[in-house]
Amino acid sequence: MPVSTPFRRPSQRADAPATPDTPASPSPLQTLQTLQARLAHWRAWRTRHPRTALVVRRTTTVLAAALVLGALLLPNTFAALEPNRFARIPAEAVVGAVLLLCLPRAARLAASALFGAVLGALTVLNLLDMGFTEYLGRGFNVVLDWGLLDDAQSYVADSMGGAAATWAAVGAVGLAVALLVVTALAAVRLGELLAAHRERAARGALMAATVWMTCVALGVQTFGTRIATTNASALLQAQAHRVADTLRDEAAFAKEAESDRFGATPGDQLVPDLRGKDVIFTFIESYGRSAIEDPVTAPGVGRVLDTGTKALAEAGFRARSGWLTSATFGGSSWLGHSTFMSGLWVDNQQRYRTVTAGDHLTLTKAFQKTGHWDTVGVMPGVQKAWPEAEWYGLDKVYDAFDVGYRGPKFSWSTMPDQYALEAFQRLEHGRERDRPLMAEVILTSSHQPWAPIPRMVGWDEVGDGSVYEGIETSGVEAADIIADSARSKEEYGKSVEYSVTSLTQWLERYGTEDTVLVFLGDHQPLARVSGDKASRDVPVSIVAKDPKVLDAIDDWNWTEGLEPAGDAPVWKMDSFRDRFLAAYGSTPHPTGAGD
Repeated sequence: MPVSTPFRRPSQRADAPATPDTPASPSPLQTLQTLQARLAHWRAWRTRHPRTALVVRRTTTVLAAALVLGALLLPNTFAALEPNRFARIPAEAVVGAVLLLCLPRAARLAASALFGAVLGALTVLNLLDMGFTEYLGRGFNVVLDWGLLDDAQSYVADSMGGAAATWAAVGAVGLAVALLVVTALAAVRLGELLAAHRERAARGALMAATVWMTCVALGVQTFGTRIATTNASALLQAQAHRVADTLRDEAAFAKEAESDRFGATPGDQLVPDLRGKDVIFTFIESYGRSAIEDPVTAPGVGRVLDTGTKALAEAGFRARSGWLTSATFGGSSWLGHSTFMSGLWVDNQQRYRTVTAGDHLTLTKAFQKTGHWDTVGVMPGVQKAWPEAEWYGLDKVYDAFDVGYRGPKFSWSTMPDQYALEAFQRLEHGRERDRPLMAEVILTSSHQPWAPIPRMVGWDEVGDGSVYEGIETSGVEAADIIADSARSKEEYGKSVEYSVTSLTQWLERYGTEDTVLVFLGDHQPLARVSGDKASRDVPVSIVAKDPKVLDAIDDWNWTEGLEPAGDAPVWKMDSFRDRFLAAYGSTPHPTGAGD
């Protein structure tokens, strides 16, 4: 097959010289001459319009000073973003001015450009900290969290459409680059201004230093905030400590993961007291303590839990409930799942990669190891290859494409929870089998942005999910509530009501004498819904008909029913695995440091 030659017309011979259709790129000399001509034109314009040029110069200088000072004083959380934060004297500005006054021109230009670029980078990190604190309840980790920005773009695409996600990504990158460049240019301009008025600048720097030290010594405040500050230096130091702590944590956690209280326990000594039971571990997305205790969401969610407790009791089920403190907040559900299942505190992506690459025993894998259970996962949120299934010990995983769903997505959630549970019943729980079932089921309808939310339909009407078309179309648009904290909180409560109702109705309808259900939240909702000072606690419940199942956890002192009392025990989520294994007869055989 002939290969086309760039810039060659069809009638042109292959060995003939190429005749570009576009003009050649200008040479470096031509580029320099163009720049010199434009500079000469600018100088001529300043000569013709001196007053206008003076206004432009002074305006540019004021904007440059405002940008640099604003960047030096910018906090890294929305809660601290108040006017009084910008009525302070930054020590970095005083020290920077003195340093620039001492340097020759070439060194001064380089130092001011570097100072501005670093300040621009710090501003970008502060903005990322704001976003991460707002959604995940923690700051941005420059070592681990870049990959989460892809997840953020996917979330925006699912919630508001692909075009919005693309423009948001382009805007974010453009803003970051602009901050780096413009802040560097602003610092250079201020440095040259200082050099042009060296004597006055030196006196001003001395006065500013004197005022700063006096304010520090006397503790002078304005509007409740200290006037003298080292805000930028403190934030840079915090970022450096975060990086150092992350790097140290990698080796320490790898060693911790090698130790396992039940790592060498033979299969026949794992969960013997649950032999013959269908054990189902279910995570409800964003089902946190705030859903049960916040004044806005508590009435509806409490009513659903109370109704579910009574309906299940009539069907012969009893429940006990407590609290677990999740390793994550506002998102990154996989960290909560892996913490609960592994018995290790997996609170960042680095730890997640480390633990899933090893052979630390998970709660689900303990059932597989016995050889007495079929192990399956129902993962509606998984839409690509998921190699972690082997680490979890799941023989079969049903992802978003394996359950026959033909209905619409509900924003981020690929399908309603009621459909996922009905599919689980059809594909696994309801069919004849030689061995009991252990399943891990992830319910996603309560995933942010909580719009639109599915509605319950008759279980016999679920079908292939087409019944949800009209429900999705008539629902609230994600764009209408995503920036409204009050409406988000209301819709969040409704989504939890839907998820809990789906699960309790499924258990009431399909549960048997041998069904054991363990369900919990993976984490609290994001901070603007749960609150700035919300805990990381999530509810956890164990439900069964066989009284021996709940008798085994009597000493846990959990609350009767599906709603844990406010003073019910609170455990760290990583402690659940060992407590559960021990409660149901497992014999410890440690590996690693404890063996």
